[in-house]
Amino acid sequence: MQIWPFSRRAPSVAVLRLSGVISPSGRPFSGALNMAGLATPIQQAFSLRGVKAVALSINSPGGSPVQSALIARRVRSLARERELPVFAFVEDIAASGGYWLACAADEIFAESSSIVGSIGVISAGFGFQEAIKRLGIERRVYAEGKQKGLLDPFKPEDAEEVARLKELQRDIFEDFKTHVRERRGKRLKGDQEVLFNGDVWTGRRALELGLIDGLGDFRTVLRDRFGENVKLRPIGSSRRWFRRRVGFVLNNSGNISASEEMVGGFVDALEARALWARYGI
Repeated sequence: MQIWPFSRRAPSVAVLRLSGVISPSGRPFSGALNMAGLATPIQQAFSLRGVKAVALSINSPGGSPVQSALIARRVRSLARERELPVFAFVEDIAASGGYWLACAADEIFAESSSIVGSIGVISAGFGFQEAIKRLGIERRVYAEGKQKGLLDPFKPEDAEEVARLKELQRDIFEDFKTHVRERRGKRLKGDQEVLFNGDVWTGRRALELGLIDGLGDFRTVLRDRFGENVKLRPIGSSRRWFRRRVGFVLNNSGNISASEEMVGGFVDALEARALWARYGI
């Protein structure tokens, strides 16, 4: 453990919280993680004067692979530019895109009961062709381009269209695996068929597989690395975050009213709830 004399300024670590479903949605009520909403906080984390490292506090069941890649790439770019180490700390879960974000760090830590992994790609939907038939609804779609109506939920499933979707998934899956291999390297200890089968593990098992580097919370680990006097500096305002998340604003009379985004964001919230529920959270 490093001891920092009182005559010297105590080291500080920027703490950036990444909590929520990863989605391109910009609706405040959704609480989504995306590059548009995180560009400024990430920049702030790496720009704090005298900061010795950046810690990512992650709690995400995943979501958009594109947004995951964009966020992780920005973190890595600034880490190289500022020559700062990055630590990731998993709270309840870092699954799928959440683990993609964790791999942006130089070292990953989790609790023994955290859920880690889900390295894979999934698409889900519904088929409504029988429902609209019973309701006497006639579906009318006009398009140019053979694949323009790919996997239309209002028509019977087509084997060729499913095959095309699988091709897209394979491409995304390869990007995910490449990212994990590049970031974890020789630390990966499990068989490739095990690591990349979409399964999830507890933090303790993830440590055995080399998916993380240790067990512990960010306060304990960072104090061990930088001394008991380390200053943890959260990025962003919890008050502003609460206002965006709940979607309420004050009107001219001082009363609370629902924002225009609240209704639209309610659907996003339901979808996010379903994603969290997959892991029993």
